[in-house]
Amino acid sequence: MRNKEEIKELLNYFRTTENKDLKFDEEAIYAAYEKNDDHQSLAVKILSIFGGILASLAFLGFLFITGLYDSTGGLLILGILLIAGGIFINTIYNTTIFDTVSVSSYIIGFVLLTLGLFKMEMTENTVSLICILIAAVSLVIVRSYIIAFIAVLMISGCILTLIISNHNSELIHLYTSFLAIMVTAVFLKEAKIITLHPAFSKLYSPVRIGLIFSFLAGLVFLGNDFIEVTGNYIWITSVVIILTILYVLSHLFEVLNISQTSQKAGIYIVTMALLLPTLLSPAISGAILIILVSFLVNYKTSLAVGIMAFIYFVSRYYYDLHFTLLTKSILLFSSGILFLGLYLLTRKKLTTNEKV
Repeated sequence: MRNKEEIKELLNYFRTTENKDLKFDEEAIYAAYEKNDDHQSLAVKILSIFGGILASLAFLGFLFITGLYDSTGGLLILGILLIAGGIFINTIYNTTIFDTVSVSSYIIGFVLLTLGLFKMEMTENTVSLICILIAAVSLVIVRSYIIAFIAVLMISGCILTLIISNHNSELIHLYTSFLAIMVTAVFLKEAKIITLHPAFSKLYSPVRIGLIFSFLAGLVFLGNDFIEVTGNYIWITSVVIILTILYVLSHLFEVLNISQTSQKAGIYIVTMALLLPTLLSPAISGAILIILVSFLVNYKTSLAVGIMAFIYFVSRYYYDLHFTLLTKSILLFSSGILFLGLYLLTRKKLTTNEKV
């Protein structure tokens, strides 16, 4: 809502459509929307994150020049103080400048604390578990978009570190399968989640986009880009993602007013047939899942991320020497038909409800 006239028009619409005499606290609604308008856009938040990262790198370089790296106690104490300071600043102030300062302090603190723990000759498992604990505590304390987003990425990154350091690369299949289910649940159960507790409503957006990037990271690892993953269990991730896509389709039917059982069954069968070739490449079906859930809830940021991920995964799959050209052609052909079918289906249904 951009102004009071639009809000008032919407409230009048609700009053005329309901038989009951509805009463609204208009002043409170106006105040809430004015407060919401003061929040930074996602683009500003992203710039703030990158600004914080660059500032952190510059400050870390200065600290290492001064010889702080030689002091284990100094690394630990300063790291803890900077993490606590970043969280404290973020809970007190809510402006772009202080967001950048808090992000810089938070990131620098994590880097220094990690270096200090390694200098104490702790194992990667211990350091990763400590970082997961601190990031989880940050999520409980902080209600900031940026810190919460970084904390989610920190947790997922540490879990991936645990998988790699213990040479249990096959666990990446369970990781991506779990995140596929989590992403689907978080997107489709938005109303229930944000109404459980006021804190959930503030953490929902950063956690949601954090889960998307964590899921994409798992899909990238599945492509043998960083760790060696055998193809023996890759079907597990593919099956889970395909099942979640079918579940999302059931919700999409409700939005598009598709009620005929035969029509639903036909769409399910065609979708299954088109997705079966992606058993060998769950990254492609994972990107399709992100696109579908983003389209369903009209989340443009995630939709754009899903489209870019789909283009990247298809391109990478095309140049993968592990598969024949025939296999690649079948998969690309099937994906193309699936998206054309979804386009025609949604366009036909949305055109009939264009006024809405």
